[in-house]
Amino acid sequence: MAAGEPLSQFVRDALAGGHDGPRIREALQGAGWTAPEIDGAMAAWQGGGDLPPVPRPRPYVSAREAMLYALLMIALVLLCFHVLRLGFQLIDGAIPDGADSALPDRWSMRFSIAAILAVLPLFVVLDHRMARRLGRGEQRRRSQARRVFASVTILAAALVLLGDAVSVVHAFLSGDLTPRLAAKCALVAVMGLLVAACYREDLDG
Repeated sequence: MAAGEPLSQFVRDALAGGHDGPRIREALQGAGWTAPEIDGAMAAWQGGGDLPPVPRPRPYVSAREAMLYALLMIALVLLCFHVLRLGFQLIDGAIPDGADSALPDRWSMRFSIAAILAVLPLFVVLDHRMARRLGRGEQRRRSQARRVFASVTILAAALVLLGDAVSVVHAFLSGDLTPRLAAKCALVAVMGLLVAACYREDLDG
């Protein structure tokens, strides 16, 4: 039996016996349960008045959603990679650097543009479809697959932003912070912030 099952059963029995929330919380705290555990157990049931306690909807895991979010994450990674790659090449062409006289790689630029044009519609359609399917509010927060996807995405964005900041500080202290490097770091920061902002609300709940 999972650790949360006797706790949930106790809350149900206490509500069925007519005890109120504060009294139940006090008893659970006295038994050594933590506040998050108590909150989770209390949130799982709603007093039914003359009916038995009514179970509230719980977070769920869907294999279909997990597969779609895995595909969505792959599309997001490819999209960010090629946007940054194309942006770096455009910055190289727009900001001259005497130490680097290499010609722009036209084939690489065309490949990144092709990848963006192919992946962007897939990403937009998938994200819109999943958001519409889940809706907003409680139903959206109950999707464990979306919360895992949002958590991994924001963690990756935070690590990218941290690495970007370290690169800027290191280049500044070394005297190597050129306008070209600053522009590239700014592009990476904007991309990381946009990704984190898009999925921040999915961590709630």
